[in-house]
Amino acid sequence: MATSTGTGWTQLRQQARSLETQTESLFHSYSQYASMSRLPPKPSEEEQRLEGQIKDLLEKREALISQLSRLLDSEATLTSSALKQNNLSRHREVLLDHRREFQRLSSAIAETRDRVNLLSNVRSDIDAYRSAANPGAAEADYMLEERGRLDNSHNMMDRVLSQAYAVNENFGLQRETLASINRRIIGAAAQMPGVNSLIGKIGAKRRRDGIILGVFIGFCFLMLLFFR
Repeated sequence: MATSTGTGWTQLRQQARSLETQTESLFHSYSQYASMSRLPPKPSEEEQRLEGQIKDLLEKREALISQLSRLLDSEATLTSSALKQNNLSRHREVLLDHRREFQRLSSAIAETRDRVNLLSNVRSDIDAYRSAANPGAAEADYMLEERGRLDNSHNMMDRVLSQAYAVNENFGLQRETLASINRRIIGAAAQMPGVNSLIGKIGAKRRRDGIILGVFIGFCFLMLLFFR
């Protein structure tokens, strides 16, 4: 009987810990709605699904704790009962903390949604009042908004053109710099007549060395074919 009771206690505790982990995981997803500054007027299907899953897990954990309490009451061993009593108290504390956290998140989401809906309704009422009281003013506001959007577009185009002109000017400066360097090199070469002849001799020597190397490689190749 004691072995059966211990086995049942262990299984129920494992289920309780697993449900606690699942609850914390759902809290991570559900808390994202509480941190949003702009919520839709009505809860989305995903939000409703998360809320329902959290409620279901909390109810299952409450039922498991009740089963653990009944098992503990049926045991007669004082030593094991004291340890299990601590475990049971811990599960109850975690459940209470999770219920408080769920209530806090739900309240935060509801307050944010009410505030967004209130601001939207006030804005709609103001627009409706303006349209009904003074249609000309509403049309003037619309024209001002369109004018503002056009001005923003023009300002953006001006900034793009300014950047293009700056890049073109930079390219022109670079071309002038390269041309100046080329002129300096040509001038320096003209002031030193021996430089051109020296460069020519170096080039001729390189071509001659290349010819000699090519003839030598060809000769080696022919000798390789001959003695093969």
